[in-house]
Amino acid sequence: MVELSQILEEISNNWTSAVTESFSNHLIAQKIRKELPNIIKNIVANQFPTLEIKSSAGAGNWANVPWLSILDPKITDTTQEGIYPVYLFKADGTGVYLSLNQGTTNPANLLGKNEAEKQALETSQFILESIDGLKDWGDTSIDLAASTPLGKSYERSNIIAKYYAATSIPDDQQLQKDLLSLLEFYSQIRELNIPKEDVVKKNKLKSTSLPKPFILLSGISGTGKTRFVKQQALCLRDDGSNYQLVPVRPDWHEPSDLLGYISRLGNNGAIYIVTDFLRFLVAAWQEMVESVDENEIIFNDNTIPYWLCLDEMNLAPVEQYFADYLSVIETREWDDNGQYRCEPLLNASIFTQVDDPALLRTSLNLDGDDNDDLWAYFLKNGISIPPNLIVAGTVNMDETTHGFSRKVIDRAFTLDFGEFFPNDYQAYFEPRTQAKTLSYATLSRVDEAELANYDGKGTKSIAFLEAINSVLNATPFELAYRALNELLIAVVCFEPSDDIALQAVWDDFLMTKVLPRIEGDAEKLHDDGETSLLRQLEIVLEAQLSEIWSAKTRPDLLREAIDGSKLTITCRSKKKVNWMQQRLTDNSFTSFWP
Repeated sequence: MVELSQILEEISNNWTSAVTESFSNHLIAQKIRKELPNIIKNIVANQFPTLEIKSSAGAGNWANVPWLSILDPKITDTTQEGIYPVYLFKADGTGVYLSLNQGTTNPANLLGKNEAEKQALETSQFILESIDGLKDWGDTSIDLAASTPLGKSYERSNIIAKYYAATSIPDDQQLQKDLLSLLEFYSQIRELNIPKEDVVKKNKLKSTSLPKPFILLSGISGTGKTRFVKQQALCLRDDGSNYQLVPVRPDWHEPSDLLGYISRLGNNGAIYIVTDFLRFLVAAWQEMVESVDENEIIFNDNTIPYWLCLDEMNLAPVEQYFADYLSVIETREWDDNGQYRCEPLLNASIFTQVDDPALLRTSLNLDGDDNDDLWAYFLKNGISIPPNLIVAGTVNMDETTHGFSRKVIDRAFTLDFGEFFPNDYQAYFEPRTQAKTLSYATLSRVDEAELANYDGKGTKSIAFLEAINSVLNATPFELAYRALNELLIAVVCFEPSDDIALQAVWDDFLMTKVLPRIEGDAEKLHDDGETSLLRQLEIVLEAQLSEIWSAKTRPDLLREAIDGSKLTITCRSKKKVNWMQQRLTDNSFTSFWP
């Protein structure tokens, strides 16, 4: 059987050459994933049979710092939080550490990077002072030669460690002695009463993925639309650093009002005027990045959404100042390997047009060694929309605002705020319901396998959309492939468990994507006093939504009770279609907007 010393030496000595080769099925990756865990299990099985072994050489691509962790489920069941021993291989292949370390991903997501690092330091000091002999076991600082934020985070969260240089790995007897002694110290942490839930409030990290990263929150003034966006951000990070408010001005008429522009005024030559929108977009990229090369960004899959609120979005013509974003958002896609692609909002040519690119880098808060790779990527590829950015526009429809074209509505997830999150005056002091925590879209399309658990091969949802189009056919409101794609994505996002829940997804789809498109006068909606397009649609919907249409309830997909239990509501689209038809009858004109 291969000895521990032999495999640690083999991984270290071959690491730098391995990362230049294809990741898939590589021998070194297999040793980290399978061979090393088996060796460790054999060493610890007799004295510590309940410990769990996890290891990683990367996910789809090589990790910057490969690792093998040893977890006590009574202390933590994940490497993203809590305390655990771990072998950390240096990024330059010169050695390996046996470290008592702390998971940083979830604390950073909830508390922010600075607060999470402060908490990790306090926890380290507490453990070192509380366990006799631990502070003399090894060193409190480590150097992993890491070049990514995730790799460097292991250095800052180290509690105690021993280093083995690749050129002088100890024999197996010494390695096993070191490991078992560290595990003895580790077992004492159970008695220190460091609860996992105090480190990360797991309930705050549960979230529902949105089908779209662009939301329109419509409704009358004062219903709490802007507050809703901020609360969504605060659900996942207490300091609110994942939230940005951008008030829209009535004089915005071009994308530069949002994305910035080159100015040649003054004595500094050509400089780029950076906006809060662009600065926040870059901050979302920094949150998302695990590692970068010049052609590809490797993402931290456990990052949180960044919420940008365009307040009073339609005070200015959205199609004008938001044109670039509306175009680029349609280029977002994940390929079959899970890699994200998106065309740039800010082209790479911008960096060659300014006289001092370093000044632009500073304006974007990209100074520091940690950002070198991301900056180099932007210089080559431009700045595109990060996957974790959610743009939410609050809109009021009155005489001071602009309407929306179908181009905007087609690219948005529209929420009639008063319908999805109704005010409850009786619960003002003691709320009875709450919005579910929402997360960013992670799908650009779905396949039959992803739909299998919710709607077979998507046949029911396709038949539903065809029935809707039988009414909308040959009108300006007809639905195309984009609508079908987004309906199927919504099915996967909301994970319906039965036909009632599936029809709840369809009901919300009508409210977010179909009904907002329909507006016009009696002539446009074929209203002759007896029938209209809306009345024809109502007949089709009664048949298609048979499980929830008549005095029946359906699950609320975006709200829950304060205690986390499920809520049920009546069919939303039935009420809305009736309201729109009554408005058409009374005024000879109707629209979705209140």
